[in-house]
Amino acid sequence: MTGLTRGSVRPNQWLRNLNAKIASIPMILTALVIFVGGTAWTVVYSFTNSKLLPRLKFVGLDQYERLWEAPRWIISIQNLAVFGFFSLIFSLVIGFVLAALMDQKIRFENTFRTIMLYPFALSFIVTGLVWQWLLNPQYGIQSIVRSLGWESFSFDPLYDSDIVIYGILIAALWQGTGLVMCLMLAGLRGIDEDIWKAARVDGIPMWKTYVLIIIPMMRGVIITTLVIIASGIVKVYDLVVAQTSGGPGIASEVPAKYVYDYMFLAQNLGQGFAASTMMLLTVAIIIVPWAYLEFGGGRKRG
Repeated sequence: MTGLTRGSVRPNQWLRNLNAKIASIPMILTALVIFVGGTAWTVVYSFTNSKLLPRLKFVGLDQYERLWEAPRWIISIQNLAVFGFFSLIFSLVIGFVLAALMDQKIRFENTFRTIMLYPFALSFIVTGLVWQWLLNPQYGIQSIVRSLGWESFSFDPLYDSDIVIYGILIAALWQGTGLVMCLMLAGLRGIDEDIWKAARVDGIPMWKTYVLIIIPMMRGVIITTLVIIASGIVKVYDLVVAQTSGGPGIASEVPAKYVYDYMFLAQNLGQGFAASTMMLLTVAIIIVPWAYLEFGGGRKRG
């Protein structure tokens, strides 16, 4: 038997799940018009001298030359690099350690998990304002420690232009580490229990089990987590505005704030579009390798 009755016709692949495909057409059109169209519009107008209103008067690469000659943009890129580097490392390490501890079937796990994830439910503005208060030398952590007797204690990162970005980093880690922990915990819970038993039978130390066996098996979860963290780093804005508004001076400027200020305050759309395009390029550099690893060559090798 061939499994098909005589005269039967195999359905066309394009006609399978036809209702679902028809229902997805509005969303596809929305994505094409709003996201793809908006992106193309931004890139095109980044080559113009648009000011208050967009106008198609091309000036070549002039906006990009001005962008990379602007000290404020250079500082924002440096801040983003420092913020991104430490945010990636500490978010992954702290999140994984917390997930590993949570995976030990501790008591009140649901309570602890909720507490760890709660900061992520807050808006970045609220988080920024809370940590602005905590890091204020007059009535924050510094004031509390000094009231306990350590008069020489100093902790005011938001008021020191050399370390202000680290004060913003503290608030970002407090808010985002809980989400990383939950993602890592989901990956750990997906590991077959037999693997743990086999490692214990073979006498493999716990830390070697994690480093040599568990972490490589969590490759997909780790890559996805990295993309989520990295995309949040590129567009960081709310925390900076709430905590420092870019200060002291321009010491805590970031690209997203640069874009907003030039587009809506300085009324220089061309410069804002150029900065937006550079941010778009950064996001593409992050997303393309992830898409390849997840859906391209990496998936085929697995």
